[in-house]
Amino acid sequence: MSSYRSESRRSVALVGHGAAGKTSLVEALLVATGSIPTAGSVAKGNTVCDFDPLEKESGHSLNSAIVRMAHQDVRIHAVDTPGYPDFAGPAIAALAGVDTALIVINAQTGVELMTERMMRHAAERKLCRMIVINKIDADNLDLPGLVADIRERFGKQCMLLDLPAHGAADVVEVLEHDSGDADFESVAAAHRALIDQIVEEDEDLLAQYLEDGADPSGEALHAPFEKALREGHLIPILLTSAKTGAGIRELLHVLATLAPNPAEGNPPPFYKGEPGGTTQSFHAEPDAGKHVLAHVFKVVVDPYLGKIGIFRVHQGTVKKDMQLFVGDGKRPFKVAHLYQLQGKDTVEVDELVPGDIGAVAKVEEIEFDCVLHDSHDEDHIHLLPLEFPRPMAGLAVETKKKGDEQRLFDVLAKLAMEDPTFVVERHPSSNETVIRGLGEIHLKAKLARMAGQYKLEVDTKPPRIPYRETITGGAEAMYRHKKQSGGAGQFGEVHLRIEPRERGEGFEFVDAVKGGVIPGVFMAAVEKGIRQGLEGGVVAGYPVEDLRVTVFDGKTHAVDGKEVAFTVAGRKAVIEAIRNAKPIVLEPIVSIEIVVPETAIGDLTGDLAGRRGHITGTDGRGHGFAAITGEVPLAELNDYQSRLKSLTGGQGSYTIEFARYAAVPPNIQQQLASRFRLHDEDE
Repeated sequence: MSSYRSESRRSVALVGHGAAGKTSLVEALLVATGSIPTAGSVAKGNTVCDFDPLEKESGHSLNSAIVRMAHQDVRIHAVDTPGYPDFAGPAIAALAGVDTALIVINAQTGVELMTERMMRHAAERKLCRMIVINKIDADNLDLPGLVADIRERFGKQCMLLDLPAHGAADVVEVLEHDSGDADFESVAAAHRALIDQIVEEDEDLLAQYLEDGADPSGEALHAPFEKALREGHLIPILLTSAKTGAGIRELLHVLATLAPNPAEGNPPPFYKGEPGGTTQSFHAEPDAGKHVLAHVFKVVVDPYLGKIGIFRVHQGTVKKDMQLFVGDGKRPFKVAHLYQLQGKDTVEVDELVPGDIGAVAKVEEIEFDCVLHDSHDEDHIHLLPLEFPRPMAGLAVETKKKGDEQRLFDVLAKLAMEDPTFVVERHPSSNETVIRGLGEIHLKAKLARMAGQYKLEVDTKPPRIPYRETITGGAEAMYRHKKQSGGAGQFGEVHLRIEPRERGEGFEFVDAVKGGVIPGVFMAAVEKGIRQGLEGGVVAGYPVEDLRVTVFDGKTHAVDGKEVAFTVAGRKAVIEAIRNAKPIVLEPIVSIEIVVPETAIGDLTGDLAGRRGHITGTDGRGHGFAAITGEVPLAELNDYQSRLKSLTGGQGSYTIEFARYAAVPPNIQQQLASRFRLHDEDE
């Protein structure tokens, strides 16, 4: 390890749509660097990264995997990520552990859904981005058309760093060569355009370049090249074939000589401060001599090693046997074993420096997105959280075998611990346990893992739709709770005002009481009661959100004033106020993208219209397929998979992503309200 310093570290995440060949590309890189003797095959199920039995069975990645390799005295950490939208969680999470995102595009299918999403996520994270067009050896390709489409979608800063040569059997590095033959576009012209783009980042270099007309040296170009990457002024396009090896050597050269090291990329956005309080942003320094800051971007529950926390070191040196703290925890843990990962295999190491990706095991306090540090002074340190798509696809689950209920909750907790886009909900009113993910395939994979790894069988059914309630006007209300039964009584009176907030702003509690009419010791009880009232709903039994509740007056009693009295008064007062504030029911609206044969577009658009949806666009995807985008209420999609299969002969697929909440039509609100009243009467 000592031969590799932070300056010689590179960290990349391979992201992009499914079937772009990311896992095969990692295999080719591992072979080229001598890390493995021969490349495995996704079809044969013997790759380094797709080691999970479910991945081997499905033929594509379901989770991210970490490998390392060395090239030209540079240590490269690579994270292979899943490409299908249902498994976007691990792909997005990987961005927190790297300096560069390699957006891999299938030369046959071009820019697809996850291509655009991961380009956006990487840009929002201010990562350096490179585009890798893979499978350039395929037949009937239009590489010039694909490059033009990439530039149209993502900007003119997307510039060729490679050109195909000899029928795509090889590639020419444009930065290294100013002449030569290529299959399309002039090497000289591409070289000149790239140099022009890079030198714009350095005024002195630009002036010298314009004066003498000679190309700057490779050493002189490194700093402006890295700056152009960091600022998004340059997004290089590289060409590869994982199958034939074309472009693999050139890709490694670019990673070793041009990709940023930990000191050159945009520093990760840390901040310090307690939740809800004042925060102070700062940047970690990739200095091995400073105190430790490491961020956990992946958690795995292993049957042998227990909970494994996989982290990126941003500052300091993590050493075996040292003491580390987890987040705001006051008790340190000892780093008994320190690992680096090579797919499923763990390799023990003595230390990790900034830029390294490593792991510790059997530390129960570790959780996704926590920060590891070695100082009490670093409490309340966080990394700016990533934005994940909201899981909307749901299934209500219950055990097939009586007595397995607690085991079900334990297994679901482990699955949720590993995946930021998998959540578990418990609804006492309906006695439902609901799992939510990013799509049907996502949930099926979780059920398969429950059955395979944990030997737990469950029954499933469609869950209740997660409706919400809100108010459209303001109102005031008061409630006096007074109870006398022999001995000490209960007394509490609360006056409050409610008003609507913008959609998505949530609940705000304001204490505007003056003169001590409600003693401060009871305000927490008042807020507790208000929250209870909001949780139970008023119109149809769904949680109430997006409102401000201001408590402005009240009364107490010197003897009978009790917390329980103010909890009841707060709950009853807010329920009464909501009834007078023009309450409405909200339903979740999802963005939907449906990829179907072009011949089925008419049937699909008509079907969506019948589900209260509307189309926002269509986009050709080549090979006779098109993507339909739109918005539709989640409640209308319960049977959509079977309907889509029927309309497309099994050739259609769709993904959904939460968009917003919107008011339900009056007739649906009446149905929901009637059902709620009947339930109350039954109770």
